[in-house]
Amino acid sequence: MWIMVAGPYRSGSSDSSVWEHLRQLNDAAYQVFKKGHLPIVGVNLALPVIEGAGLDQYEQIMVPISMALTERCYAVLRIAGDSGGADQEVERFLARGLMVFRSVDEIPRALTSRFP
Repeated sequence: MWIMVAGPYRSGSSDSSVWEHLRQLNDAAYQVFKKGHLPIVGVNLALPVIEGAGLDQYEQIMVPISMALTERCYAVLRIAGDSGGADQEVERFLARGLMVFRSVDEIPRALTSRFP
């Protein structure tokens, strides 16, 4: 199952907190992967596009990419921390009646997995 990982990225936006938030998102993604699912981190898809366009285009690129991903994934893992964007993503999953996980422990192992 494709599971979006949502949480803070730029909240509390010092350089060190941004990198810590990204590490937390990626760590959670690895835990999702170990359960046999395909983790999707919107930041990781948007950042190369933002790099190409320029940082001043952050809002015009990050939000549309993240919201588009909510239409492609079957569930979301909302990791802890304040994030209005992640809350909007969760609302989209809830509106579609899809699963919202608040902990990796809530995610079932995939019945069949293409991953180790």
